[in-house]
Amino acid sequence: MIIKDQNTLTALLVGSTHYVEMAPGKEAAIYYRTADEAFMALPDGTRRTGQWRLTDTGYHVDWIDGPSAGWQIDIEPGRIGYLDAGGIERGHVSRIVPGDAALLAG
Repeated sequence: MIIKDQNTLTALLVGSTHYVEMAPGKEAAIYYRTADEAFMALPDGTRRTGQWRLTDTGYHVDWIDGPSAGWQIDIEPGRIGYLDAGGIERGHVSRIVPGDAALLAG
């Protein structure tokens, strides 16, 4: 079930670090500090800061010196997936930790 309710998305994202397995052994960390600011570390060590906003179908992130993209959160029993704007799963959540667990905000 794709989460489109903005209150649910806000509760799921803001103030938490999502660890997203993008491939076996390759995990990104994304910290949604506020309702419009996010930080990310990719498996290759690249770190990004960006602005995000809720949309009618999910949310959109604009990374500074990086890509901009729409995303959706798909929740199924035992799995939370990160879907791109085309509906293709690009990773799944391995864990969600309150706060800046990966120390991404500096």
